[in-house]
Amino acid sequence: MSEPARSLSPESSGRPAPGPLRDWLSAMKTHSPAETPRSSAKTGPGPAESAWSPRVVAPAGPSQAAEPDDADISELMAENLMLKAKLRLEAEHQDALQAMVAEEIRTLRAHIQDEIGSLDDLRAEQAEIRAERERFKTERAAMQAERERAAAERSALVGERDALREERDLWRARTEALAQPLFQAQKR
Repeated sequence: MSEPARSLSPESSGRPAPGPLRDWLSAMKTHSPAETPRSSAKTGPGPAESAWSPRVVAPAGPSQAAEPDDADISELMAENLMLKAKLRLEAEHQDALQAMVAEEIRTLRAHIQDEIGSLDDLRAEQAEIRAERERFKTERAAMQAERERAAAERSALVGERDALREERDLWRARTEALAQPLFQAQKR
């Protein structure tokens, strides 16, 4: 359909204004095959009809009441066709939007899976760091205990050394005390 046929401008009565579609429907109504036999039976070919001109058919009594209904029906049909076209366009637009939304959801799910994977990797790395830190704490405690043991052993060795020095000094003093009378007797 062309764009002017789809656009409607409301009249004061709430019905669509005459447009190309309505003109087309009225032209189709005047030249429909159902009316052609009736019109030719009443009017018949005349000698004055050398060129084509629209036939004017006088409506019969009962069909006069039907013509306004036919006009309403043609307007409703035209409006129905336009609404169906709009509905089809909206459905296509909605399908396109749903496809776009589905693609975005797939992309977001893939991104979330990647983020969850990297988060799991980070958690595993944190667990390894915690285990290593605990191992370092255990080693540090063992080293501190070893250092304290070494310090205690050093203190014991220093005490033993000091005791040996005192004993040495004591023996030196005794030997000097014992050797003094011997060296004094020779000097005389």
